[in-house]
Amino acid sequence: MPTPRVSFEFFPPKSLEASFRLWDTVRTLAPLTPEFVSVTYGAGGTTRALTHEAVTTIGAQFDLNVAAHLTCVDATRAETLAIAQSYSEAGVREIVALRGDPPKGQGRFTPNPDGFADSVELIEALAATDRFTLRVGAYPEPHPEAADDLADVRWLKRKFEAGADSAITQFFFEPETFLRFRDACARAGITGKIVPGIIPIENWSGIRKFALATGATVPQWLDDAFEKAKRDGREDLLATALCTELCDKLISEGVEDLHFYTLNRAHLTRDVCHALGVQPRVALEKVA
Repeated sequence: MPTPRVSFEFFPPKSLEASFRLWDTVRTLAPLTPEFVSVTYGAGGTTRALTHEAVTTIGAQFDLNVAAHLTCVDATRAETLAIAQSYSEAGVREIVALRGDPPKGQGRFTPNPDGFADSVELIEALAATDRFTLRVGAYPEPHPEAADDLADVRWLKRKFEAGADSAITQFFFEPETFLRFRDACARAGITGKIVPGIIPIENWSGIRKFALATGATVPQWLDDAFEKAKRDGREDLLATALCTELCDKLISEGVEDLHFYTLNRAHLTRDVCHALGVQPRVALEKVA
């Protein structure tokens, strides 16, 4: 089986304890030589300063290629482009350009009157600077606001036409979900790279709630499997096995890149990567 290229997503810490967990996670996963790592924004841009600090620190301390998330939420065009400029000045060369989730309490996204109306406008403006590799989001299952089953495919095509270099999908639980989406994108004429987003299931009840909020399908067999695993005290074992099997199936279908949503916890992601043949750089150097 070919060894995949991997990348990891982190989120900025909001407390001292969370900071220790983030740095432990980065330190554990950095030796796997990811293609890049990304750092998220909070809903409504609430972690903007924390994101900037995490991006610059990870890049400087761990010598990793860091992609900063940037959204359209609650900011003018000038403010958003100023943030991008500050990333460029800090040596950041990759951005994950997203519309972003509305702030808590707002049911739907409402653009700032002087801001970007959507992710396509943001991508166009960032592409015009010619400073960044642009990664964007993709939904293999209908986004909660999608008009129909193919709306997300059409929207992703617009993102690539606007200047996106690659796309990262929302997470999913069955390989067929991604493979059907990939086929639909190919039929629509999309030729850009689409990387599946993978979430190792650290806590099933939390992930399940998150999945339902984003429109991801939760299979009944997964509920049953984790209910039994919880009784037997084998939830981590099940999570590692299921995630490895999902990735293995995707790789067998020609997928070459995997993006892991780590939730700032390293051990499941690390164990899955090891099972897929992604070995630490230090270990390889010792063998050589």
